[in-house]
Amino acid sequence: MSQSPNILFILTDQQRADTIGALGNALIRTPVLDRLASEGTAFERAYTPSPVCVPARHAIVTGRSPHRTGVVDNTGDSPPADCSIMEILAGRGYQGHGVGKMHFTPHRDWRKAWGFETRDLSEECCLEDDYSAFLSRHGFGHVIDPHGLRSEYYYLPQPSQVPAHLHSTAWVADRSIDFLRRRDRSRPFFLWTSFIKPHPPFESPNPWNRLYRSPAMPAPFVPGDSTELQTFWNRFQNRYKYMDGGMQRHLQRTQRAAYYGAISFIDYHVGRLLEALGAEQDNTLVVFTSDHGELLGDYGCYGKRSMLDAAARVPLLVRQPGRFAAGQRCTTPVSLLDLFPTFAATAGAEPTVPGETSADLAGIAAGKGTRSHVLSQFSQGPLGLYLAVEHDWKYIYSAADRREWLFHVATDPRDVIDLSQDPACAVHRDRLRRHLLQRFEQDGYSSAVDQGTWRGYEQTLLSIDPDAGLLFQDPPPLAQELAALPGYGLPTAPNPGTHPDPLATKHGRAIPYFALRKKNGESGHDPVLP
Repeated sequence: MSQSPNILFILTDQQRADTIGALGNALIRTPVLDRLASEGTAFERAYTPSPVCVPARHAIVTGRSPHRTGVVDNTGDSPPADCSIMEILAGRGYQGHGVGKMHFTPHRDWRKAWGFETRDLSEECCLEDDYSAFLSRHGFGHVIDPHGLRSEYYYLPQPSQVPAHLHSTAWVADRSIDFLRRRDRSRPFFLWTSFIKPHPPFESPNPWNRLYRSPAMPAPFVPGDSTELQTFWNRFQNRYKYMDGGMQRHLQRTQRAAYYGAISFIDYHVGRLLEALGAEQDNTLVVFTSDHGELLGDYGCYGKRSMLDAAARVPLLVRQPGRFAAGQRCTTPVSLLDLFPTFAATAGAEPTVPGETSADLAGIAAGKGTRSHVLSQFSQGPLGLYLAVEHDWKYIYSAADRREWLFHVATDPRDVIDLSQDPACAVHRDRLRRHLLQRFEQDGYSSAVDQGTWRGYEQTLLSIDPDAGLLFQDPPPLAQELAALPGYGLPTAPNPGTHPDPLATKHGRAIPYFALRKKNGESGHDPVLP
């Protein structure tokens, strides 16, 4: 019996859908991804099931929507009953190995969780993973933030503190290539290669940090009345990411240049990885995507946690000769939830997930079956943010703002003109709203729905104090070093803390936790929020 195809899953972090040269970006240089697009199928309407790291990755791993896993933000752990795609593949004889950032198992056995046989660990804000040990062996153990300085520096472009051959992007590729060389060739493999970049901080090593120069970069896309397109989460992110104090054009263009540089550096190492596959490429399902996007100054906003396409739509390239047509551009809306059945089908396992509408991407690309819409969610309750997307229409609801948005994708692909209050478009608004509400009712998800409509919550507001909610993400060793500076350091080290529930109750009204912090008082170390 012939061996099942291998699976190479390449995941970046916080990469927008519009950052591949062959798919319409004339500025960015991505020759490897361009070739992957020409040899496989590009899904041009791919959406994340949640525009933030942990819930998006939980959804990929389990094949289940965020409201079903209970993981709707960067906190919490998936219920033990969830079965992972790695476990499914292991049951079919696959050798599973993960490299880099997984960020979906914060409270479980990191090295062999979810069905991996082995892993090479590299996680953000982690000083005890395999990558940190690697840096120590090479004389860079003094670098306590190897992925870039956070807190006030989070969106300031910065040079890497390590050379190119020791950078985390290179390390992830090196460890992946090492696995390919030493793997058990009597079995098919599932290799998850997961890069931390281009997630901020925006840092790349020389010379990649100067591959793009700011004068050549466009300014962010900020249409008139952009504030009307922002939700509470946009305003909240801008605050704690130090990006709501006014924008500076040259800095914004330098940010984009640094972001593009990180993507081109990844592209180069993806090329090394594909080269290492050699003749096995044609017996390997190769998937390249990202967990969510990045607003990057568009609409006057930064970060993710948004259902605007800059944050919610992701690149998705799939190559497997004979199964995915070369050079095809599929415009049917798809979701990262579709990866689970796609991987399962590749291994000859059941390609459906009970209770979900996800499907094998090969069938969707071939036009088999029907796919009317995809859904997405971030957070829940009074801060819930929801999305429904069809081929021509897109609907957003924000519980914190008690407001809807509706965009006609065919004529307004950049989410500018809100048609939610246009009587002529009410039928489309109501249909998309119904997709969400009926799905939540079907699953008994009362946090979002109440008697057939959106559950009502009091509007959530951000503090008017411009310094309320500014976030500190200092590695614990830094706090200790600051405290130890004679005559200069803090009298006591800042409380490292953990991220509490983002809501607090005052006079019966829900308001953001950070808005309650004293202006120059409590600080916190939060390894997961950004």
